Amino acid sequence: MAKALTLGSDAIHPAIERLAAAIARRHPAPSKLILLGIANGGIELARRLARRLQTAHVGTVDISFHRDDIGRNPIPKEFAPTCIPQDVHGATVILVDDVLFSGRTVKAALNELFDHGRPAKVELAVLVDRGCRRLPVAADYTGLQLDAGANEKVVVHLDPDRPARDAITVTARPTATDSSRP
Repeated sequence: MAKALTLGSDAIHPAIERLAAAIARRHPAPSKLILLGIANGGIELARRLARRLQTAHVGTVDISFHRDDIGRNPIPKEFAPTCIPQDVHGATVILVDDVLFSGRTVKAALNELFDHGRPAKVELAVLVDRGCRRLPVAADYTGLQLDAGANEKVVVHLDPDRPARDAITVTARPTATDSSRP
């Protein structure tokens, strides 16, 4: 197995600033935006963006019941329920997630969002776009671009209490032969 790649807060914090600046350029009145962090990875990122944009409209989207792999991966015991701070009808909503991979999570988030109403516009902000898309999904705002292969896992840790401990790690996914080795 290849050595893991780790990016620290010195790479993450400027990427978050770039995301916030790009959103602010496109939406000069951020108080009219709704930022929804996709549970669980996008919640802390959405909170940080909301602080930088000085908007109080931040919530969460739980995609558990819209996942297409729910039979293979049951709903985790710890989950954040959908909490939308205001009516989405006619609003501009920015879905926020930590990593954009296949596009399936975004599809599930859109399904959950549209269960709550019909926004005027939906955009996507991600901290890391790692490639390997399986659905035609692209982020409107991207903090970091990583070329991770399909056999690699990208894990983002944003520490809400100690941002200096923020990290992104890219590691090889264990294969069936790796897991059977002693």
